[in-house]
Amino acid sequence: MAWKRDDSPSPTPHPVPEPPSPPRPVAAPGAPAPEPPRRSGDRATIGPSIFIKGDLAGEEDLVIEGRVEGKVDLKQHNVTIGKNGRVKADVFGRVVTVEGEVDGNVFAQEQAVLRQSGAVRGNITSPRVTLEDGSRFKGSIDMEPKDGYRSASGSGPKPANEGSANRPNPANAAASAG
Repeated sequence: MAWKRDDSPSPTPHPVPEPPSPPRPVAAPGAPAPEPPRRSGDRATIGPSIFIKGDLAGEEDLVIEGRVEGKVDLKQHNVTIGKNGRVKADVFGRVVTVEGEVDGNVFAQEQAVLRQSGAVRGNITSPRVTLEDGSRFKGSIDMEPKDGYRSASGSGPKPANEGSANRPNPANAAASAG
């Protein structure tokens, strides 16, 4: 069987020009190139093969799947220690979620969550704390806020026994009435 060449013109695709990209800022010679800004929903991740020794600070949410020794300071952002995460540090965050291991203190502005797979050997300081069934925890929990909870004007919530010295106790009133 013989092969016959097709002499009809084949349609060739025409290249479509791409729109020009916006100009990128130029860094000074020798300076690291600037990173593009992250969207507010983005979060940084320290992968399972990464080991960091030193202090961590930043302005975005962070997921730690690797190892960190030092201090993790993201007070205004969420910090998650993933199932593979191993942290030997004090952790500061808005909401701190532990699925891996933390050997150090946890300071959460809003909430600290210790998941079933998580372990904390250290103290937890947060107004709200959740310890799931099966989680491991050795330390103390402080849920009393240190600043601004009860203002000097007394507008904050009062303990149940405060101001009750002048109020009659209904149980005592019933006993003395008889």
